[in-house]
Amino acid sequence: MEENKSLHQQLLEAGVHFGHLKKKWNPKMLPYIFAEKNGIHIIDLNKTIEGLDEAAAALKSIAKSGKKIMFVATKKQAKEIVSEAAAKVNMPFVTERWLGGMLTNFQTIRKSVKKMQSIEKMLQDGTMDSVTKKERLTLTRSKEKMEKVLGGISQMGRTPAALFMVDISHEHIALAEAKRLGINTFAMVDTNSDPTKVDFAIPSNDDATKSIAIIVNYLTAAIMEGLQERSQNKEEEETEEVGTERMRGLDIDEEGGEKGERRGRGAGRGTGAGGGRGAGGGRGAGSGSRQGSGNRPGASRPGAPRKA
Repeated sequence: MEENKSLHQQLLEAGVHFGHLKKKWNPKMLPYIFAEKNGIHIIDLNKTIEGLDEAAAALKSIAKSGKKIMFVATKKQAKEIVSEAAAKVNMPFVTERWLGGMLTNFQTIRKSVKKMQSIEKMLQDGTMDSVTKKERLTLTRSKEKMEKVLGGISQMGRTPAALFMVDISHEHIALAEAKRLGINTFAMVDTNSDPTKVDFAIPSNDDATKSIAIIVNYLTAAIMEGLQERSQNKEEEETEEVGTERMRGLDIDEEGGEKGERRGRGAGRGTGAGGGRGAGGGRGAGSGSRQGSGNRPGASRPGAPRKA
């Protein structure tokens, strides 16, 4: 697509406005339907852009705060698009099969992830060389099976802050678990789904590959902006901390220099006063010795008669 095209034109060319047949529609989608043509509902792209902008702003804020956003799309036409987009922004994703309890029973899922990682480590460090070929093959197959389902969430240490889904009717289990845990939900909602079930609904065609790609890429770009702003804020904070520490170091050096000068001055005054007192003490000692020698009892004076 050309960059100079408006978002409205890009959405139109991608077929985002095509809904389902009229007989399959959900009445709660009425505010988002523009018209009906040949028995097919046409989605109002102005409503799509509004929902897209709101969802992008919210996802950007979540990414900026450092929280995780899980991408869920197990539909065949959305798997590759969603997995690539999630990997680009380093977010967890599920594109194969949603395991029951993946959010509500997250601790058990984490045990399976750790088991998968331990098998992978054993295969890499040569621990499996001592076991039989059959055991090695069994563990390898087990690891591949778990990696297919859990590979996208292997680096997720806790439940995510938000869930983005393609087709909430298809991902109804994931939606139910997210609502139970109070997790924010974002989704592409077609005319056959209930938009009130999600916090941020994006009315759009959730079956066409081009439609899914343009919506997912738009949201991924917003998440990327949030991550970049977060890294910039961290760098600024680190720079401020380094500057503050340097200023503190300078203050400490100045205080140390002033204390050293005061100590040097005090030592100089103490040395001078001690020398004066020492000299006075010497004089006192000399006069006392002379007086003592003159008044000593029995001391002979010149010219005095000596008793026999």
